[in-house]
Amino acid sequence: MAFIPAHLLKILNELPSPRRYLIALSGGCDSIVLLHAMAAIRDKLAGELVAVHVNHGLQTDAATWAKHCAEVCKKLDIALIQVTINLQINRGDSLEAVAREARYSAMKEHVLAEDMLLTAQHQDDQAETVMLQLLRGSGPSGLSAMPQITSFGMGYHARPLLRFTQKQLNKYANKQGLTWIEDGSNQDMRFDRNFLRKKIMPLLAQRWPAMSRTLSRSAKHCAEAQQLIDGMAIDALKKIVQPEGTLSVQGLIALPAPQCRAVLRCWIQKEGFQLPDTQHLDRIQTEMLQAAQDRNPLISWAGCELRRYRDQLFIMEKLTPHDPKLVMDWDGQSSLLLPAGLGVLNIAPADSGIDPEKWQSGRINIRFRQGGERCQLAGRKHSHSLKKLLQDKGLPPWKRDRLPLIYINNQLAAIADYWVCEPFSTPNNQPGITLSLLNNLK
Repeated sequence: MAFIPAHLLKILNELPSPRRYLIALSGGCDSIVLLHAMAAIRDKLAGELVAVHVNHGLQTDAATWAKHCAEVCKKLDIALIQVTINLQINRGDSLEAVAREARYSAMKEHVLAEDMLLTAQHQDDQAETVMLQLLRGSGPSGLSAMPQITSFGMGYHARPLLRFTQKQLNKYANKQGLTWIEDGSNQDMRFDRNFLRKKIMPLLAQRWPAMSRTLSRSAKHCAEAQQLIDGMAIDALKKIVQPEGTLSVQGLIALPAPQCRAVLRCWIQKEGFQLPDTQHLDRIQTEMLQAAQDRNPLISWAGCELRRYRDQLFIMEKLTPHDPKLVMDWDGQSSLLLPAGLGVLNIAPADSGIDPEKWQSGRINIRFRQGGERCQLAGRKHSHSLKKLLQDKGLPPWKRDRLPLIYINNQLAAIADYWVCEPFSTPNNQPGITLSLLNNLK
């Protein structure tokens, strides 16, 4: 099947109808073809056409690319959004991955409600992605490669050219007399995709001419299999997820190992974190789920931490280190921002709580747990160790050392917004002051 604008229109009609089509325009052949074909069918589309060009600043002739994109858009009477980004490449980072993530992040900012971003990946790109995922040991999710459409920002991201080969797109470009920019980095064999594209795929195609089509079909089969897995994982997850969003350890242990891994992936993705690799998943199943009840194991990856306490599995952003010896003075009136993401302390009038007279006349400061602290709760005859109070409340260990302790005149007066210690509680249930601690700690 040759590529013609009418075929593109048919594909777009199978997708949701957006308010705007944002066409990712690099200046290369594939994106120029997509832009030109979209211009040819614009009268049959409900959505407005807008091109988006992202300048990574990685090429010496990046300004020439941007100028070419502007000229093409002007000729086709299509509005152009130009975005310049500065990449931060850390040691050990993949330049390909960092550039791709930065590019999509930049475009996402311009995708508004009911917009659809169109990118020009084709069937050969899909086949290469399947091969790369195979070489990385990916499962059905990775082998599903690139979906035709997915949610993106406030709108959608669609790849309408996945049914066409690069040869078909090139043929269209030449027939229409289109001009484009050749990316010199595509010849750099240090990049895995370039090596696969230039050295391996042509060799395989000599033996299996329909390779791109059949690999793309395999990707579709894997996507369907993954949908079934996801459906079963969601059903199992509903049975073991706790009201706080944590997972029951015993509930996970009761599942067959493959289903346990599927549920973990589903939960981690639902919580908005990057999926762990196989090695980390294996560690979760062995080191974390099988740990003794009195242990509190920690496994981390990609800005994410997984922790266990009793029968609960917690997932969170990596905790910021904090200084437990820090002492902070507080006027006791305005909101107090705690360090290391520990939250904000506020006060409010209440029917009981801290004695207002002692609160207003004393010197207030915030400290953190050092060990040995004791608190006599209102109405109790004896004091209790802070350690026992926190254990009885079931507070996870990582929160205990980060809990603000409120001192008045160097005496422990309150433990965050949990307890008030004698002799600082209001007498005979008179009006008092209550504390509230707002944070995102799990």
